[in-house]
Amino acid sequence: MKPTLKPGLTHRFTYTVPVAKTVPHLYAESPELAAMPEVFATGFMVGLMEWTCVQLLYPHLDPGEGSLGVHIDVSHKAATPVGFTVTVDAECIEVRGPRAKFRVRAHDGIDEIGAGIHERFIVTWDRFNKSVAAKTAKADAKVDA
Repeated sequence: MKPTLKPGLTHRFTYTVPVAKTVPHLYAESPELAAMPEVFATGFMVGLMEWTCVQLLYPHLDPGEGSLGVHIDVSHKAATPVGFTVTVDAECIEVRGPRAKFRVRAHDGIDEIGAGIHERFIVTWDRFNKSVAAKTAKADAKVDA
């Protein structure tokens, strides 16, 4: 991670909500969700907040590094219909070693639809991928036993 990652950095990202990012499409195999209104799903709003933080981090990472979401504490305050543009603002509020904390806010042009805190952990992809491979091997060995 580069020394340029510091509290106070901000990033804004906008996204127009398509039908595919509404509640019925969150888990298409769920009949309960399929019966719900076609408004921007909380799960997709959280993903959009994460995406915005990833974009903020990207120029401050070294080659081979990335980040993983490790904590999210947000509220979803208002429904957003299909076709509305959601703007997410992220601000880095803390950097502690490989951990970065962000204040996030989402607005749909009419209402603030969500706000809260998100934390990401900076990793090297090689080390992370080795860890995932080891976990998969452990699970495979359990099945074979």
